[in-house]
Amino acid sequence: MVMPLFDTASTTDASTALPLGVSVPRADVAGTGSAGNGHRPAAQANVACYAPGVRNLEIVYKAPGGDWRVQALPNVSQGVHHGLVDDIPYGSKYGFREAAGGQSLPVAVPAGAIDDDGGQPLLLDPYGRAVDQSEGFLTSVRMAGDFDWGTDARLHLPWRDTIIYEAHVRGQSMLHPDVPEELRGTYAGLAHPAIVEHLKSLGITSVQLLPVHFHLDEPHLQDLGLTNYWGYNTAAFFAPHPGYATKAAQDAGPQAVQDEFKRMVKALHAAGLEVILDVVYNHTAEGGADGQTLNFRGLGEDTYYRTDGHGKYVDTTGCGNSLDFSRPQVVQLVLDSLRYWVDEFHIDGFRFDLAVTLCRNAANEFDPQHRFLVDVAADPVLSSVKLIAEPWDVGYGGWQTGRFPAGWVDWNDHFRDGVRSFWLADRAALESGGHGGSVAKLADMLSGSAGLFAASGRSRLASLNYIASHDGFTMNDLVSYDRKHNEANGEQNRDGHGDNRSYNHGFEGPTEDGAILARRAQSRRNLMASLMIALGVPMITAGDELARTQQGNNNAYCQDNAIAWLDWTMTPESHEMLRSTKRYIRLRKEFLAAQPNDFPGRAEQSYLYWFDQAGQPMSMERWNDPQHRVMQLLLGSDDGTLAGLVVVNGSTSDVQITLPRVAAEGAPQRMFELRLTTSPLHEARQGSRVSSGELDLVEANSISIYRT
Repeated sequence: MVMPLFDTASTTDASTALPLGVSVPRADVAGTGSAGNGHRPAAQANVACYAPGVRNLEIVYKAPGGDWRVQALPNVSQGVHHGLVDDIPYGSKYGFREAAGGQSLPVAVPAGAIDDDGGQPLLLDPYGRAVDQSEGFLTSVRMAGDFDWGTDARLHLPWRDTIIYEAHVRGQSMLHPDVPEELRGTYAGLAHPAIVEHLKSLGITSVQLLPVHFHLDEPHLQDLGLTNYWGYNTAAFFAPHPGYATKAAQDAGPQAVQDEFKRMVKALHAAGLEVILDVVYNHTAEGGADGQTLNFRGLGEDTYYRTDGHGKYVDTTGCGNSLDFSRPQVVQLVLDSLRYWVDEFHIDGFRFDLAVTLCRNAANEFDPQHRFLVDVAADPVLSSVKLIAEPWDVGYGGWQTGRFPAGWVDWNDHFRDGVRSFWLADRAALESGGHGGSVAKLADMLSGSAGLFAASGRSRLASLNYIASHDGFTMNDLVSYDRKHNEANGEQNRDGHGDNRSYNHGFEGPTEDGAILARRAQSRRNLMASLMIALGVPMITAGDELARTQQGNNNAYCQDNAIAWLDWTMTPESHEMLRSTKRYIRLRKEFLAAQPNDFPGRAEQSYLYWFDQAGQPMSMERWNDPQHRVMQLLLGSDDGTLAGLVVVNGSTSDVQITLPRVAAEGAPQRMFELRLTTSPLHEARQGSRVSSGELDLVEANSISIYRT
């Protein structure tokens, strides 16, 4: 690499250490237009980079249509290198590198001198707003924030009314026949009316996008000819991923990519849909100690990454490195990134991948009062958005479901495993002559796992309930495969979860056997209905409403193809599942609309009464008896206008039940109307009325829902 020649005498200027990144000089922000030494050029910028591992740092930059230039950042303030740089207008490409010593005057760089070793010659700005690859290596880009938002604003939907739809920008529209080919798999494709109309008609309220920060593919995937489709390998926390923009936007440059992303958010907001981002702050794309150097490793790896005191990386993520959140500068970086996405992109919330890593203290232990959590709670911007924790990582003490503080909602893996076990693993055992579990665990899941979250001072609304997510089997594959089939991933089927609690209903994979297909369809309905009737916040994974399959692949992170994309072909199975899902969502909304706004957050005003099949209060013996797999749940609120009765029959036989007597002595008994059943008899039985205390029949392996 050719280093520029310059006078190494130390100089200073009127630059500032904050804000980090490339920004308008403070004097310009104040409107003075000067810094006591003459008028500032219009393209002048304040450049500041936290690089505690570098003695001298310089910026290498190139204005649009110009040549590469290099300039030292002459000032260092507590590890922040900063200086004023001329002729770096919006759209300029830039990066950092270590210098032997410096002066503040810019020097031209000879053609070809930057990338003379064929590697990644420049370090990305941790605060860079865009990443460009057109030079043959990665550079940051100075961006303008101008965009016509009109009247758009964040939606602030209450958690009680939230229904999340987890989607992938690319996979959502790649195969949709009504989306123009040039828009498929893009931000614009996700905002297309055909996609938006599907989401609105489904009834969900919030779209949670898999990572959209700029990310890279791991070297081992490149060797296999695969890509990191999910995107959990972030390289720039402030930059949208350009690969999800249309070709026209990519060709036009980073500003067009950013604008396309913002138009997507604006379109979804206009349809009443929140936008939540899945964010990966626990590790970076630099990987382990032998990985590539992109930014943090070259700027000060011992500060940015957690090490063991001997310089060896401590990995709580399984990805080679872990950002060290015991360092205030790392916490500040993440807070600034989050605030940027809220302010500049109108994002409504975040789901934090491996969130436990973000809350590990200096001793590498999870701390529910960690500085990161405290600072988020105290921040007037971030405390007002949706905060969702994936409450685990792979480090010691990494499983922390239920322990995040007030203001957070946790992915509830207990719900996932409990519901799968009751409807699938138990059913497999029963149909093979064995024994299933009791209804007690399912009852806890349906009631919002209150005990799991009570110690953190949170209500049932702290439980984000899900049965399938991007990571694992789809809901359809849960009822179609006993084993994972990940051969396409190139790891000899060693990757992915082994404990899926799935059930193929007698045949592994695709079949034309009508009886098996019917049993699978009913199990899908049981899973989706359980998700929608449970207290807490439900999350559907994109395509589960269409009975989507990944052909048994339960770790499709590297499958940027039809395995992971949504198949919009409307088969009888997908049509039936879509109708059922819409029905369950509609029923959930109708019930909640009849309850006070604080239901079910205030336990003292909400009720959950449990009865056995004879309509009697559940006894401890019944709760613990695995032979007893029938229960009735009456739920509602003292101030509500209706109550709901959920009847679960997890046995292999039809069961005659007595609906509970719920009227006061001497008062007329309530009438229950059957709103739906997950059995094949729904169309025939919907709307039937049964008085409390009278008999009704519930079909085997089904859920029936009544209302008063």
